[in-house]
Amino acid sequence: MPDEEVIEEGVLNPLKQEVQDPLLKQIMQESTFEPEPQPAEIPLPTDEVDCLVIGTGAGGAPLLARLAMAGLKVVALEAGPWHDPKTDFATDEKAQEFLFWNDERLSAGKDPVAFGKNNSGTGVGGSTLHYTAYTPRAHPDDLHLNRDFGVGVDWPFGYEELESYYEELEHFLGISGPTPYPWGPTRRRGYPLAPLPLNGAAQLMERACQQLGIQTSPAANAALSARYYQEGVGWREACTNRGFCQAGCSTGAKASMDVTFLPLAVAHGAEIRPNCFVTEIERDEQGRVTGVVYEHNGITQRQQCRHLFICAGAVETPRLLLLNELALSSGHVGRNFMAHPGVQVWGTFPEDIRPYKGIPGGLISEDTHRPPDADFAGGYLLQSIGMMPVTFAGQVVRERKLWGAKLREYMRNYNHIAGINILGDCLPHADNFLELAEEKDARGLPKPRLHFTNHENEIRMNRHAEQLMRRIWETAGATDIWAFPRSAHVIGTARMGLSGDDAVVNSDGRAFDVPNLYICDNSVFPSALSVNPALTIMALSLRTADKFLESERRRDN
Repeated sequence: MPDEEVIEEGVLNPLKQEVQDPLLKQIMQESTFEPEPQPAEIPLPTDEVDCLVIGTGAGGAPLLARLAMAGLKVVALEAGPWHDPKTDFATDEKAQEFLFWNDERLSAGKDPVAFGKNNSGTGVGGSTLHYTAYTPRAHPDDLHLNRDFGVGVDWPFGYEELESYYEELEHFLGISGPTPYPWGPTRRRGYPLAPLPLNGAAQLMERACQQLGIQTSPAANAALSARYYQEGVGWREACTNRGFCQAGCSTGAKASMDVTFLPLAVAHGAEIRPNCFVTEIERDEQGRVTGVVYEHNGITQRQQCRHLFICAGAVETPRLLLLNELALSSGHVGRNFMAHPGVQVWGTFPEDIRPYKGIPGGLISEDTHRPPDADFAGGYLLQSIGMMPVTFAGQVVRERKLWGAKLREYMRNYNHIAGINILGDCLPHADNFLELAEEKDARGLPKPRLHFTNHENEIRMNRHAEQLMRRIWETAGATDIWAFPRSAHVIGTARMGLSGDDAVVNSDGRAFDVPNLYICDNSVFPSALSVNPALTIMALSLRTADKFLESERRRDN
């Protein structure tokens, strides 16, 4: 038997090793290090909770914190696990693929949408674990495409309903951005932090746009340009510009939900249960939700609730509704699927760009929000982009069909390549929708199938944007310029509106069919908006919570 092991009553026990080095012993004695707190064991759901939240991303986390701070008994169910940013988020893009929603989703239509890292995530914090932290506000006229252009659908309220929440979020999250902001209405408060440094692509785009008379500005990003105090968390450290915003942030500088709203929720009594995949929504004879059934590590569990908030995103939210035949009377669950036009243009430069460094979306222009020469409805923004090498190589293979020696030769220029892309309005169309497929997933549930085809408005917008971006890169001195067509984000599928005839939820996020069911994520967007959705999802989350609390107070009085 080795010296370090002894047998005691039939149990093999290792002997405790004593530290011999005097300096190390002193350091260990003086250390105040405390291990990271681990998630508590999941208690048996023996009682009913006030509010049950499905999903902990941009839609679920702010709402969860707000409800917990109001003193309600709240539980959140998250399909993915807890992650420790310090140990789990390696500076390696392949090593972080576990952050993406990797369950297969079937894609159909003439322009099938790519899923996974493009638009959805899993883990406590949801897609914000790997979003790029780009957080521009929507414009007032983004909410009124039908009023202004006679197409699409207007939101059931105006910009004034979101403005105070945008401001609250910008200061709670610690958003870095320019003050004043060059586009949109005058703001009561500027961003709390100065902009982040511009990366190589942003500097090239800035110089070329200046020559072309296009106004640019450092972008608003939910990543800290300086140390910042976070309520419920403490001090968060500044961004180190390592460029891994498209994956998990190991320093906590990026304002993902796991380092912002979720710690605040837990501090006020909320319970978060990871690895819990909801399969069934239970109802009583009156059609009210009474609880859910979920799988946790292969074990079926049940949680009763007085109110249910589904915040699972524009794919899993309608999928869950369809699986449970819930809130379907309008016929719009799964319909009105939208994906932002997001064409990219790449070029090769003599300068050393190093596209992996710095915040990916460092520069923005919203001069194209309503282009005077547009032949389409709505508009788009322009942004500089950075990209990791493996992801970029995949795009080169898909679009340029390079492989083997030709791919290796092109990728040798990776450090000299820079990109620009757009984020634009998408209109809802009848043939763009989500349905349940006959094919089953590993849990035995029907897989979601999403149909998507770009229609004339999206085609014209992409064409307009590609011509402009090519002109910008030509002015900047690029060679070998090429475009990568793509769609970004998934939006719609359970939209809000004024009537249950053509909408799933009302303007407060409450289902027309089910009085104690709320939906809060990008599925409720009536239109896609011409900006990235994260900040607006969070604003809707806070607004939905406030509207719910207000209705509860009225009911109790």
